[in-house]
Amino acid sequence: MSEGQRPAPGSIGWCDLTVADASALKGFYEAVAGWSSEGHDMGGEYEDFVMKDSTGAPVGGLCHARGVNEGVPAQWLLYVVVEDLDAQVAEAESRGGAVVVPKRSAGGGSMAVLRDPAGALFALYQGDA
Repeated sequence: MSEGQRPAPGSIGWCDLTVADASALKGFYEAVAGWSSEGHDMGGEYEDFVMKDSTGAPVGGLCHARGVNEGVPAQWLLYVVVEDLDAQVAEAESRGGAVVVPKRSAGGGSMAVLRDPAGALFALYQGDA
């Protein structure tokens, strides 16, 4: 995605892998996927990582399961871009989904983690206007 380009609603805008020890796992993905990593400060307490492909483009995050990610199980989490986060969270709940992590600020917008009726986790993301 080019600088300043906003992802289209309904597209996958980002992905994160949240695990107990992201520092220990980043070498695995560097070796297996050929990615590099760049530390991302989490309020001076620890670093999560932005994983980058061979061109240096970000491909996703590798996060510790603490702080804002406490309680998120170890799995790849896709962020689906929406225009109205509150409305889409309500729609998910009305269709049998459940909120796992309530709406919070994230990366120039807001996000929430949900569980679909089959039990799979995903996130919804709304960028700032």
